[in-house]
Amino acid sequence: MPSERDAVSEASPVLWSSPLPPTRSGVADLAAELLPELARYIDVRVVEPPGWTRDDAAPWLNGIELVADGEEPPRGSIELLHLGNNPYHLWIAGRLRARRGIAVVHDTVLHHLLVEEAAAGACWERYRRELDQSHGTPGAVVGEARRWGYVGARDPFLLPARLALLGQASGAIVHSAQAERDVTRCCPDLPLRRVPLAVEALPEGDRAATRARLGVAESDLLLAHLGFLTPAKGMAEILRALSAAARIGVPARLMIVGEGEGAEGLVGLAGALDIGDRVTFTGYVSRDDLGPVLAAADVGLVPRHPTAGETSAAALRFLSVGTPVIVSGYRQFLELPEAAAWRITPGPAGVAELVRLVLRLHGERKTLADARPAARSAWSTGRHDPAVVAPVLAAAIRELAR
Repeated sequence: MPSERDAVSEASPVLWSSPLPPTRSGVADLAAELLPELARYIDVRVVEPPGWTRDDAAPWLNGIELVADGEEPPRGSIELLHLGNNPYHLWIAGRLRARRGIAVVHDTVLHHLLVEEAAAGACWERYRRELDQSHGTPGAVVGEARRWGYVGARDPFLLPARLALLGQASGAIVHSAQAERDVTRCCPDLPLRRVPLAVEALPEGDRAATRARLGVAESDLLLAHLGFLTPAKGMAEILRALSAAARIGVPARLMIVGEGEGAEGLVGLAGALDIGDRVTFTGYVSRDDLGPVLAAADVGLVPRHPTAGETSAAALRFLSVGTPVIVSGYRQFLELPEAAAWRITPGPAGVAELVRLVLRLHGERKTLADARPAARSAWSTGRHDPAVVAPVLAAAIRELAR
């Protein structure tokens, strides 16, 4: 009989498992942008997430074959499983455990996903065991403590638990040199390829008209934050920096694009800092409107501390429409070119640096103007266009499948 290796060929179907629109997830956005391009190079079929409702009018679905999660896969098919550290990926972790396959590692810190698994399935003993396997005695101690409700906020970042899921994979795809080092250190024998993260450049629209619609004066320095609101995204530090900048006379404003449980607390903090009139919460912005909103900003704010090892789709969204960014200066963020991604010290120490940078950029409008083409160049030279990523990803999948 032919072996499994013999059964894998250039024509073998690829079963893509990820969150899908309308789920408000960066990986769901990636699926909508990348799948139509990837289908030009390989036979890719999309596994339907449990409970997902398809929208036949969605343009990305045109010509894409869907298969049920419980359906028996075709012989020789290749599992492509997108791993992130939020609950949208729970079913994918289960599929990886059952079927193995190629893991696309969007977050190199996978501990959060293990906690979600343990809580959803009451499998705390497996959680403790996998932390032990990944990190030895410290992992076992943290695993047992978590089971009984004792939680340290930094535990997942100190104990990323990559081995628990990547040990089940037959290969892995990552999006940054830092992620490549992290995964190699954890699983030195795991076949691995690095492929740029696909992020489409959305239409920029009329920048002046969008700023006018948002009520932003030409002299205002408009800062913007994009993404789901979590403590690791440095929003409290951003608000304190904005408050300090306002007190020294900088006409800076902040636009927060996204949603999350932390929004109410941020509204309160902005009020307490007396900058409520300088902060706008847009909530979730549709794909059609997002490009002009991001292009209207002077600077995108993408501080991440600690980081889960993600390549920031938010940073790439800003860069793709010509908006430079300010990032935390460590790990994978150092891979962005400094001409388009200014760096500050991670955490609270970065507040003073952010204030100084905002003050400088307000006074040096030419620096901002020069950074806009540098931002677009960072996106294009990083090869993030889905049409460019697709053949690279297709080749990586074939190589790993062999």
